[in-house]
Amino acid sequence: MSSVDSLDGLLSQLRALSEQAQGLKNNTPNSGGVGEFANTLKQMVDGVNAQQESANQLQNQFATGDPQVSLSQVMVASQKADLSFQTMLQVRNKLVSAYQDIMNISA
Repeated sequence: MSSVDSLDGLLSQLRALSEQAQGLKNNTPNSGGVGEFANTLKQMVDGVNAQQESANQLQNQFATGDPQVSLSQVMVASQKADLSFQTMLQVRNKLVSAYQDIMNISA
């Protein structure tokens, strides 16, 4: 089940982001952390994209009558892709909100 592995990967990436954010709050920021953070975000977006592509492929296979693909597989893959996208969207919203808060701090 590659979809489950992808979802587990996304969750571990979100945990890593959370741990990294906690570390940045306690330590002084360095330029090496920015690259790692950007790389983690890119991996998260790529993982969500892969899940959506996989769900679309299963939908197309089911629609063309592939006997190897069941409706339940299609629905589960679609729900996982949607959940991953919604999670990524919430992370993006939190990042934008944090950026706006930082920009509004008067020095």
